[in-house]
Amino acid sequence: MRILHFGPETAQPIELFESLKASSRELGAGSGEVHVHGVHFEPGGKIGRHPTGFAQLFLIVQGRGWAAGGDGERVSLEAGQGVFFERGEEHEKGSEEGAVAILVQVDELQAAT
Repeated sequence: MRILHFGPETAQPIELFESLKASSRELGAGSGEVHVHGVHFEPGGKIGRHPTGFAQLFLIVQGRGWAAGGDGERVSLEAGQGVFFERGEEHEKGSEEGAVAILVQVDELQAAT
């Protein structure tokens, strides 16, 4: 599991298409089958431990959550942070207080550095 930061302080200005006051942070690139989910956690909610079927980005967009990789140790995440899981990696994720996350699953995905 690798921690990702995608808050505004990590983003680069978007200078194409007459863009104004917009910036972005590339989080990964890949190929193959893709699934994108909006995930809602009620307080105390979780997705239990299992191996990933795809490489995965788990990105907190509202609230606070947590993720645990192969070692089972929970890492706290807030809005603007996320994690990258390799394909087949044992993991779980959830939130003690409630959160909204975006989950991106891709056959072959490499996290940006």
